[in-house]
Amino acid sequence: MKDRTKLSERQRNILRFIENYIDSHGFPPTIRDIGKATGIESTSVVNYNLNKLVNAGHLRREARASRGLRLVKNGKESGRKSAQQTGLSGAQTLNIPMFGNIVAGQPVPIPEDMGSNPTDHVEVLPSMLRGADPSQVWALRVKGDSMIDAMINDGDIVVLRRQDTARDGEMVAVYLEGSNEVTLKYFYNEGDRIRLQPAHPTMQPIYVDPANCRVQGRVLSVLRLTV
Repeated sequence: MKDRTKLSERQRNILRFIENYIDSHGFPPTIRDIGKATGIESTSVVNYNLNKLVNAGHLRREARASRGLRLVKNGKESGRKSAQQTGLSGAQTLNIPMFGNIVAGQPVPIPEDMGSNPTDHVEVLPSMLRGADPSQVWALRVKGDSMIDAMINDGDIVVLRRQDTARDGEMVAVYLEGSNEVTLKYFYNEGDRIRLQPAHPTMQPIYVDPANCRVQGRVLSVLRLTV
């Protein structure tokens, strides 16, 4: 465990928030998330302190991504790793079904491989289920880059819990009944409409009628099987 006594109180608060956020969401917060949670209005001030934490060896940052933070513990990065990358045995992992692909971009017709039968299975750590019943957990491979600022890239795998409701700000797989399309987005209920928000600096939100929007599952965590 790295010594935190040399950090400022603000830096310790930022580090604690990042740790708690990753534990709760399975991916890192954005700079704006950090500022809001720690009472820092200036994103440049947040960025300055993040760089201090990087220099002190507590964090690593990935370029060109607003959620490109990785905690460093005992000299190793903590983040999204598959069971194969962690080297854990099968007894320490769970095997969950994967039902094909989901598009992180403009909604598209339901892919042929996103049916009722799993196309594959993937091994995950029990902690990635966030306490959910394993029988209610499933996975999809992401196509597209509309969620790139949530550290979800083309080819990544999202682990979801089956549910048909969502709270504002949750990342969900959504079926758009009127057009028979599916997409992966942040969910916001605005009363007379649902806002499906991408996590991409150049993409606009999608607005749909609540009657035509069916939540299929909430994202619990994300993993990348390739190095």
